[in-house]
Order: sequence, then C-alpha cells, then structure tokens
Amino acid sequence: MEQVIVAFENEISCKRIRDLLEGAGAASCIVCRTAGQVRRAAGMCPLVVCGYKFPDGTAEDLFEDLPPACAMLLVAKQSLLDLCRSEGMFRLAAPVAKGDLLASVRMLLQMGGRPEGYARRPSRSLEDAEVLAQAKAVLMDRHGMTEEQAHRFLQKKSMDSGSRLVQTALLVLENP
Repeated sequence: MEQVIVAFENEISCKRIRDLLEGAGAASCIVCRTAGQVRRAAGMCPLVVCGYKFPDGTAEDLFEDLPPACAMLLVAKQSLLDLCRSEGMFRLAAPVAKGDLLASVRMLLQMGGRPEGYARRPSRSLEDAEVLAQAKAVLMDRHGMTEEQAHRFLQKKSMDSGSRLVQTALLVLENP
C-alpha cells in the first residue's frame, strides 16, 4: 500500500482524512500538522493531501518546495482554492464527498507523482503561453467565463484526461 502525507492544521481534519484513506485501503498515511514536517517527509511519499493553511505557511508555498515526483491535492473551501495560482496543484473543494476524495487520491497515486504536464517549470515557452491565452479567450467568449475560470477549466480537463495543459488548450482551439 502506498504512503501519502496527510497535512492539515486542524487535528480533526487530519484524523478524518487519515481514517478515510486507511479505512478504504487507498493508502497508509503519515500525518503532519506543519509545512516544515511535510517538507521533511516529502521525499518518501508521492502525494501530499493537505489543507490551505499551516502555522508556518500556505499550501502554495509548500508546493513550491516539494520534489517534482510529489503531487499535491489541496482540499479547501472554493474561496481559498481560487487564491492559489500554482499550476500543477490538484484541488478539491471542501466539503468533499468521500468518493471524490478516494477517487482523486487513487488516481494521483496511479500517476506516481506529478505528470509531465503538471511539473513546475521555470518558464513556459512563448508558444505554449500563446496557445493557452487563445484557448482561454475562446472559453471566455463562448461560455462567458472569467480568465481564472477558463484557466481552472483547462486545468481540470487536463487532469481528467491525463494530458498536458497545452494539449488540452489545443483541443479547445481545434473544436469550435
């Protein structure tokens, strides 16, 4: 059974998520309560399931320090998820259904960390950035989305299909 890190500032949240994952046989859990504890344990686990805030930082700050082979699943209120700008961080809005959490964890463990398209990169090529901007513009025009909503839509579709963000953007542009 794979090991995952469960990290929430709130002890009750840690226990509930740990009990759910271990009880369903999805993973064995290392429980952490601070970002520092997660940083120290991250080398041993392909996945961190966490909340938005820790006593010593935010999930977004922590995400930047994780090894590329370690994925992050952020579980928080939608208003907090909207604050996150890190591409590649998987997100679930709380309250989350048990089945959705289990399915997400199992999928991320099968992927074995961050997929190629979600790995942090120092900079995106200008061509990729232009494709993403065009796809977002199309989604904004067609569906009345904001730029943030269009970006989240592309990220979700990429995650669901297991493809790179740019590949998903190209599909949006190819299908009028």
